[in-house]
Amino acid sequence: MSFWIGSAVGLIIAYFLGSTPTGYLAGKLLRGIDIREHGSKSTGATNVLRTLGKGPALVVLLVDVLKGVAAIVFARWFYPWFSTLPSFAPPKALDLQTLVPWAVCLSGLAVLLGHGRSIWLNFTGGKSAATGLGVLLAMSLPVGLGAAAMWAVVLAVFRIVSLSSILAALTALALVFSFEQPLAYRLLVIAGGIYVIARHRANIQRLLAGAEPRLGQAGSRSKVGQ
Repeated sequence: MSFWIGSAVGLIIAYFLGSTPTGYLAGKLLRGIDIREHGSKSTGATNVLRTLGKGPALVVLLVDVLKGVAAIVFARWFYPWFSTLPSFAPPKALDLQTLVPWAVCLSGLAVLLGHGRSIWLNFTGGKSAATGLGVLLAMSLPVGLGAAAMWAVVLAVFRIVSLSSILAALTALALVFSFEQPLAYRLLVIAGGIYVIARHRANIQRLLAGAEPRLGQAGSRSKVGQ
């Protein structure tokens, strides 16, 4: 029982890492505003760019990526560490080689959920694309770099952040099956990719209608961004 309690604590920590409302805090600290009442109403880096400017947007983007990295790094350290404690020893049927990939998988999902459903924002938040990229980079560098490259290329060509994020998620899904990866990592990318794409469902409707704004266009009533 102690092992499962310790495991739950690790997931709660990952969730709280993700739930740190970076964009919201940027609005409050820099201009004393609730960014959810401005621009696209999103707390993501794109709305920060439109509302607060390039510098704050870059900081928010980097911090959101680092939240995903931190959750995976933490999981890889925490679970082997607490499993060595006598009172938290895992069941004999589990060994660290089996445990850690699944712990990483669940921690990745927890940090994505925290970003998209932050306890500090009444369970609202961003679309989890930047945090998802951080998870990918820490989990599997080739998959993360491939997704990041797709995001950058699509953004440079089309100037549409939502399209970049959706295609980056699809790229990660393809790449995770192209490289040798544990089953848990593949399931994480599948679940995380579906989650990120689902968070962009309103953007997808606008993309299909040809109404999704590009960077530099006025989009005060859109919901573009991470």
